[in-house]
Order: sequence, then structure tokens, then C-alpha cells
Amino acid sequence: MLLVALAWTSLAVPGGASAQNRDVVVFAAASLKNALDEAAAAWMRDSGKRAVMSYAASNALARQIEAGAPADIFFSADLDWMDYAASKGLIQPESRVSLLGNSLVLIAPKGSETQIELKPSLDLAAILGSNRLAMGHVNAVPAGKYGKAALEHLGAWAGVKDRVAQTENVRAALLLVSRGEAPLGIVYKTDAVSDPNVTIVGTFPEGSHPAIVYPAALTKDSTNPDAAQFLAFLRSDKARPFFEKQGFTLLNKAGS
Repeated sequence: MLLVALAWTSLAVPGGASAQNRDVVVFAAASLKNALDEAAAAWMRDSGKRAVMSYAASNALARQIEAGAPADIFFSADLDWMDYAASKGLIQPESRVSLLGNSLVLIAPKGSETQIELKPSLDLAAILGSNRLAMGHVNAVPAGKYGKAALEHLGAWAGVKDRVAQTENVRAALLLVSRGEAPLGIVYKTDAVSDPNVTIVGTFPEGSHPAIVYPAALTKDSTNPDAAQFLAFLRSDKARPFFEKQGFTLLNKAGS
């Protein structure tokens, strides 16, 4: 809790500062880091204004906003946590947009020549042996929830559920595989693209898990006029290359 408090303090507006001359604070899913950092840099070049990112799992970000963290924009990796924020009155509903899509992959450390066909006959437990499977927390982190749903669909969850190394966000799962601390992990395709030390060994069929949708919205308490401008920039053709470079698909449709 101390680290969270310190982070909030660093994002707080100094006494007397106006909404018009402060940075746009974006609470964004960890899997967005590479693309969103590049998009924010481009926006700053175009507008001279700055967006400051706070990355974590969507569930953690939603809870922090609920607890009063000073965010202007919430950018979630799934609909569930945006729906949660909406149900608590934490966002401006009219600003909500389903912006991005993604896919779910199985990764191994770089150099692995294994290719795993992700189909209903999959015996992932046999492939893992005594090793562990890296995933985001399966009851909270969006990538972990998608991964559990996919493994359940393929009939593989029961065999591996006691061998899962659950992490606080999807990038932490990526890191376990990148460092060779886990032989396999479930992450988004965009995460795999971002790390040269992992390789994709299988892609989960789209129908094996709920559609992966990234919604974004202005928070209810945001009074920063630049926040709406940055959200509009993220929806624009100028931002598209940064997301597509990482493997996201652009949905760019209002609502959920």
C-alpha cells in the first residue's frame, strides 16, 4: 500500500495548479506499454502536451481509481473491469470506446523449436512435466482469465491448474518466460512481439476464450480538458501505426 500511496502522490496536482496546465494521467493495462509509450511520445511532439502512464493489471488499476487515485483515463485490457468501473460510477460513460483487439498465445524462451497445436486433445500437463506455466492471476488479471477460459475450453485446465505460476500482471508472466524461469507462458501476442527473448509456440483459437477487447474511457473525476484530446488522438489514424506495430487490431468503435 505504501508504494501505491507514493505513486499517487507523484501524480497529484500541486497546490494551486490548474487542470489546464497539468499532464494527462493514464491508468493503462500493462500489455499496452510499448504501443502507448510510443503514442504518447507522438502526441507530445504534435501537441506539446504530455501524457503520464501508470501501468498495471486492469483489476489493480480499477481498484486504485475506485480508491481515489488521480487518473484522467482508464484503459483496460478487458470489458469486465471497465464494466466494473462503470458500475461504480468511476467513468464518463459517453467517452467509453472499445479501441483495440488482441490475441492470446503460448510462449517459450527464445530458441525453442517446439510448436504446440492448441486443440481439444492438448495434454499440456505432459508437456510441462514438473515445470510451471506462467500466467496472470486467473481470477483477476485479464490475460489470466482469458488463458484459463482457453485451457478449460481445450480440456487442459484440470491437468495444469496446480502447476500455474500466477503473476500480478501479464508482463510479469512474460518476464518469467523471458528469463527462462518458466518453460511456457500464456500472454497476449503483443507481449510476445515486445520481447525478443521469447518465441510464440502456439496461438489459441479465437473461439476458445472471450473476445479480447481493450476499452478506454475518461474517468468521472477528470477535469483535464487535454484528456479528451489524448483519447481522441488514440482513436485517430496518427496513433494506429503504434498499435498495429505491436500486433493490436484497431476496433475504434464507441461503446462496449
